[in-house]
Amino acid sequence: MIAVLFLVVLLVVSVAAVLLGGGSVAQLPVGQITVLIALFCLFFGAGIYIAAALGILGIIAGFAFSERPFWDFIGQMVWGPTTNFVLVAVPLFLLMGEIMLRAGLSDKLYRSLNLWFQRVPGGLLHTNIASCSVFSAISGSSVATAATMGAVALPYFKKTAYSPSMVLGSLAAGGALGNLIPPGITFIVYGLITETSVGKLYLAAVGPSILVVVLFTLVILVHGLRHPLPQPEKVPLSVKLAGLVDLIPTAILIMVVLGTIYTGLATPTESAALGVVASIVFAAISGRFTWKMLNESAEATARTTAFVGLILCGAYVLNYIFGSLGVPQALAKFVSELPVPPWVIMALIIGFYLALGTFMEGFSMIVTTIPVIFPVVKALGYDPIWFGVIVTMLVEIALISPPDGTVLYVLQGMRGAPGPITDVFRGVIPFMIVYILAIAILMVVPDLALWLPRVSQ
Repeated sequence: MIAVLFLVVLLVVSVAAVLLGGGSVAQLPVGQITVLIALFCLFFGAGIYIAAALGILGIIAGFAFSERPFWDFIGQMVWGPTTNFVLVAVPLFLLMGEIMLRAGLSDKLYRSLNLWFQRVPGGLLHTNIASCSVFSAISGSSVATAATMGAVALPYFKKTAYSPSMVLGSLAAGGALGNLIPPGITFIVYGLITETSVGKLYLAAVGPSILVVVLFTLVILVHGLRHPLPQPEKVPLSVKLAGLVDLIPTAILIMVVLGTIYTGLATPTESAALGVVASIVFAAISGRFTWKMLNESAEATARTTAFVGLILCGAYVLNYIFGSLGVPQALAKFVSELPVPPWVIMALIIGFYLALGTFMEGFSMIVTTIPVIFPVVKALGYDPIWFGVIVTMLVEIALISPPDGTVLYVLQGMRGAPGPITDVFRGVIPFMIVYILAIAILMVVPDLALWLPRVSQ
């Protein structure tokens, strides 16, 4: 309910800003404006496909607010952004993660890290965070990270005394890192929409990623000290070192993908292609590569890519209509002239995203809201790269926010033993709190994100 109220307030402010700014909406009767706001709430509250909701709302807004024959060039407005070379990186990163999963590299990654973390207070819960963090560096997707590492990790917890809530909560939190840790796909979409350098966004994400992982680790450490478990047998150092061999393929993939981006040898799209080739090579070396496996990986990638592509098409129709009506520009002018400090507006924007994330999928949040919110952020004087990191972290929180977090339901569906979804909700709350704390720290110390892009210039 709070989230719906936030949406209504945003739309009312948007329309008011256009009215005050003298846009073409000014000639419309209040009744039509009210109908559009009601349709917006109805579409998103009814749970219909987000791509259809965005596209239909755009067409309705165009007919209601504009006399232009916009339907004559809908194809052109969709074709332009969706053929952007940067967007090719999305299916390539997804394909790389799918191949890794089927090649068994993720299982080797978990086993190897577990040798080092199993005797630390919190035990296997630390392994969940560490393995998800490493896998995120080659996946780019939170849902893919949660699904992959959940499938690998959950069997380890059978017949153990670990709290089911903390097990599922740590996997959900670790999975949510998939978009924040480079090469997160959200950064690619944000960079495409706002015309911001994806390479600089990846650099800016390094510091906040480390901060969030450290905070997650502290949560598990405190839990482990408060609820100690029997210590497993001590593993000789020689066995631990030998287990590091299983990390070599993953380490090479990270170097291939992120190393080529950070050194400027390749664009994110080119590095994603290199990562796919490298993952196929490692799958062949491990003896898991078959044409059937490659076909299954491609099919899974195609399904996710189609989902992303349709949302982008619907969003661009809506965003084009809003842009042609001057809504973002008028809203930016309206908000920037409010008699409050910029940080208050930013805090309200963050609160809006936190509320929105309780019922809206994270990727949809980006493509729906950024074209309207971004001009406001720029008018307030905030750095676009810094805001890109902030909004990506907010998307991550949305993915693990009860009651509609996508990652939560992915993990609930993977549980071997039956149990209530409230187990996942309870377990993820401490991680959500420290994630919000990380955003607060980043607002106070923006150089955590901006230092690395600045020194790399």
